[in-house]
Amino acid sequence: MSGVGSEERAVETSAVFSTPAAGAAVAAVAAVRAHRRRRLVLVLVAGILVAIAIAFVALSLGAAAVTPDRVLVTLLGFGDDRDRLVVFRLRLPRIVAALVVGAAFALAGAIFQSVLRNPLASPDILGVSGGASLGAVFAILGLGLGGAAVAGFAFAGGFAVALVIWLAAWKQGLHGVRFVLVGVGMAYVSGAAVAWLLARSDVRQAQQTLMWTVGSVADVRGAELWIATGVIGALAVAVALVAPRLAPLSTGDDRARSLGVGVDATRIVLLVLAVTLVASATSVAGPVAFVALVAPAIARRLTADGSPALAVSVVIGATLTLAADVVGQFALPGVTAPVGIVTGLVGAPYLLWLLARTERSARA
Repeated sequence: MSGVGSEERAVETSAVFSTPAAGAAVAAVAAVRAHRRRRLVLVLVAGILVAIAIAFVALSLGAAAVTPDRVLVTLLGFGDDRDRLVVFRLRLPRIVAALVVGAAFALAGAIFQSVLRNPLASPDILGVSGGASLGAVFAILGLGLGGAAVAGFAFAGGFAVALVIWLAAWKQGLHGVRFVLVGVGMAYVSGAAVAWLLARSDVRQAQQTLMWTVGSVADVRGAELWIATGVIGALAVAVALVAPRLAPLSTGDDRARSLGVGVDATRIVLLVLAVTLVASATSVAGPVAFVALVAPAIARRLTADGSPALAVSVVIGATLTLAADVVGQFALPGVTAPVGIVTGLVGAPYLLWLLARTERSARA
């Protein structure tokens, strides 16, 4: 995450210090930037097309099978009552929920990793998602609440854990390593508290809390879904407004200050937006594991320009979550797994690979 590629820095330096070559250097910079834009557009378009293809498959599969041609006819407004019920009432809300939740976790993960300059700094590993789960489980098992109140407690739990991490990590400014270490500790504390609450409950109550411990989009629909979509969409717009300050911040505090970026204020605003994204997504679907960790890493590798790759992270996160939900529903006949289980199975090996790679880099 260097922010500015070595090739571009070289030609920029040439433009400043070698006047005869300034024209060629400027042209080279323009060519590099044009190449980056083309690659970004290509990655975004490819990701969106893959997501649309998976959504089309998800609309076709299920106990009430709808052939692809009938799905298309129904989406165009010409289907019969049975197909409209299946497509619009039963399956489309689940697909939208997976896309929105995945996009929110991925965007939050990209912000965390860029602001803290640590590829392991994702909300689930730092305990923010765990705090939201703890709030929801406490509302269900400890207070006997349900419905919107549970979502409210999940939201409050995520913010409470983030506030504790922030206060514990602050020492004349926010230190990224301290933030990550405190966050990992809070993740264990939140997980232990959830396990304790589950151990004290009976089996039926424990089943009601399943979504809040593993993550599921199966029952996210109606007003709950559209409110979450509106909130997460508004947060994404807010992130887009602040995003121009993220690239310099990801290159280091001194460089960011030299470019006129208010480091602490920008970091606070971005992390508050990221925590709100996580809390919003977790409040409706529970903690969908590893999307926030994996999606930004894939996005940065695909763009390969050293930027935070926020837009690509959103597309990758939405696509991964939708694909995981489809796999969880249909990969094994007679077995349905929540989306959080599938993303956990994919994300755990990636985390081990990332840890091994980090250790090799440290030794080099």
